[in-house]
Order: sequence, then structure tokens, then C-alpha cells
Amino acid sequence: MRRIIVQGSSRNNGNTNKIVQILQNHLECDLINLSELDIHQYDYENGNQNDDFMSTIKKIVEYDLIIFATPVYWYAMSGTMKTFFDRIIECLKTEKEIGYRLRGKNMAAISCGSDSAEHEGFFIPFEKSAGYLGMNYFGHIHTWIEENDPSNSVLELIKDFSKKVK
Repeated sequence: MRRIIVQGSSRNNGNTNKIVQILQNHLECDLINLSELDIHQYDYENGNQNDDFMSTIKKIVEYDLIIFATPVYWYAMSGTMKTFFDRIIECLKTEKEIGYRLRGKNMAAISCGSDSAEHEGFFIPFEKSAGYLGMNYFGHIHTWIEENDPSNSVLELIKDFSKKVK
């Protein structure tokens, strides 16, 4: 199974990336870092077709499992990740062949916060989007960083999650 992590954080090497690197070591998967790309907000007039979204989603649909990794910003996914999700609608309206290729793919999600508190409803947009797109939702985990590193309990969560999505 080909796997990719799509990281949507404002910091390339922040706490979410620490979690992503650990997960990558367990899964041997590729990474797309959305903060390194030029992806504009959704535009009803499709005036943003020259940014990096379409080339990025075309790469992503080549994978069997797509894991979205985001920090927790104000009890929700990052703005970077939200913009990416908003743009997926283009795969159902103007680029339908790409949208069709998402069907049957597998999706999972990871959040990274400053503590162990998982906020109710945080993962609903991921679950519902997977359902809407005809994808299989493999689940999610909430992680956190304590004193610059993940705790042993977080490392165990990542290890168990890796086994589940392999």
C-alpha cells in the first residue's frame, strides 16, 4: 500500500512535523508539506488555477492511504489544511476525473496539540469529507508535545496507529 502524509502546518519544522517524522519512520511513506506550496483560497470563479493545488492533488491520488496531519489551531484544523480541503471541491466540479480517483482511497488524520486534550468534534470534518468523497476513513489520533518531545504515551499512540493503517 502506497502511503503519503499531507502536513498542513504554518511551521515546516514545528511540533506537528516532529510527529510526522516519527510516523514516517514507522510507515515508510512520502510527505507533502502544504506550507511549502502556493495554494490559494477556493474561488468560485476558478481564478486560482495557476497555483500548486491541482498538481499536488494529482500526486496525492496516486497513493492508497492519505494521512492528513495538522496542528490544533483554535480547536480546529489549521487554516492551511482547511484551505486545502476547501479546494478539493474542484475535484468534483471542474476536475472530475481526479475526484473519481479519490473514491475507494483510504484517509486518516492526526492532530498535534500542546496537551493531551482531544477536542470534541475536531475530526468530524475529516470523517465527513472522507464519506462525501467515497473514501474509507481509517481513523485518527491526537498527539501532543511535552517539553519539546512527544511523551512515551504519544510514541505508543503513533506506534499503534501505524499498525492500524499499514
